[in-house]
Amino acid sequence: MPSLQNIRRRIGSVKNTQKITRAMKLVSGAKLRRAQERMTAARPYAQEMQKLLEGLAGQVRGHRDPLMETRPEKKSEIVVVAADRGLCGSFNTNVVRRAMEIIREKEQQGVEVSLTVVGRKSHDFFRRRPSPIRKSWTQFFDRLRFDHATQIADDLREVFLAGVFDTCELIFSEFHTVSSSQVRVQRLLPVGGDAPDPGPGTAAGYLYEPQEEEIFARLLPRNLQVQIFRALLESYASEQAARMLAMDAATRNAQEMIQSLTLVFNKTRQAAITSELMDIIGGSEALN
Repeated sequence: MPSLQNIRRRIGSVKNTQKITRAMKLVSGAKLRRAQERMTAARPYAQEMQKLLEGLAGQVRGHRDPLMETRPEKKSEIVVVAADRGLCGSFNTNVVRRAMEIIREKEQQGVEVSLTVVGRKSHDFFRRRPSPIRKSWTQFFDRLRFDHATQIADDLREVFLAGVFDTCELIFSEFHTVSSSQVRVQRLLPVGGDAPDPGPGTAAGYLYEPQEEEIFARLLPRNLQVQIFRALLESYASEQAARMLAMDAATRNAQEMIQSLTLVFNKTRQAAITSELMDIIGGSEALN
């Protein structure tokens, strides 16, 4: 049976851990509220811009921007967005697992895969895997700005136009509710490569100024930046929600452990007191 001192030390250790997990839960909750506000503001803009370009594509089928060029898929770039930190439940695991599924599917089709990893956890995971990391972006989520998405988008656009890869897909965790997020795979390049043909007349009723070709030249690079920025915001909100839930569960588990250890402590102390009383009674009987 463990000694009272060891049990007391263990209870103190669990209480200290509980204080840390409770504080982390509060911090994640505050970060989540701010992240939700930014994500909610960015999501409609990104969705409407995507719809606008898909509708406009139906009117300018004769014009093909270089970012819309469809080539036989021999090389593919996968952008994996995970977190810089752990202690967020299965958040990072779900993202990298889905990325591995996509990589295996493409390799079975004979497609050569390279990676752009966002977040230290995705970098640490894939640097020990066969798929090469072409570019890595880490340690910016706590100060996330649109400039970060611009840098990633500009890098992908330049490499795509140079012919280094033929397709590019983005894998990130899309935020739904505090207790629910879903790993999403989105085609980034070529732009509109997986979008259905809207058909003639779908975008009727809209007048564009300037001409459609000039709108494409301006909005396609911008749309790539916006879609990546939205994915980063969605991923960061999902990360904070997952960490808040994980720390809440850890705090409750610590409380249960404290109660269990306290019960063991009381039983052990009671047994020790009973043993001492028996020794006293036995000694008294021997003297009589």
